[in-house]
Amino acid sequence: MDQINSKTGKLTQSRREFVERAGITAVMSTFGLAFFTACSESEDTAPGTTTTPPPASAPTGTNGVSVSGNIIRIDLAAQARLATAGGWLLIINAQTLVVNVGGGYFAMTSVCTHSGCDRNWTFSDSKFTCTCHGSEFDTTGTVLKGPATQALRSYATALNGNTLTVTK
Repeated sequence: MDQINSKTGKLTQSRREFVERAGITAVMSTFGLAFFTACSESEDTAPGTTTTPPPASAPTGTNGVSVSGNIIRIDLAAQARLATAGGWLLIINAQTLVVNVGGGYFAMTSVCTHSGCDRNWTFSDSKFTCTCHGSEFDTTGTVLKGPATQALRSYATALNGNTLTVTK
């Protein structure tokens, strides 16, 4: 068995301060970089403009969501949270938000009309918040709080048994 050699010691006050400051600088640089790159030029489109959505994917199978062209099918048995009033779902590859409001379903684009962000959403108190810049929308896509000034585009929904279909 090889012996592991080690040394112990104590940093001098000036070295300790240097290490602490270097660590703080590294952390601030990381957060600063993330902040300034959060709205890259490709995301920061002018309000009202649209970005090209990613290509639709084949059915995903295990999560109960399939996308084919402009049709999204959601198996509510597999998406149990969405099946419950107040539940919501962000379908990233289809850039779509779906919410259950008292058993009625609403669907809308997940592309924020302020800056084009499409995957930074939260939902609480019956409102969607785009966390890129804080715009808030109600469950039908109407702007509640800016900086967005235009509503999210709504999509038709139809419920047949346990399958919710969204038509974009």
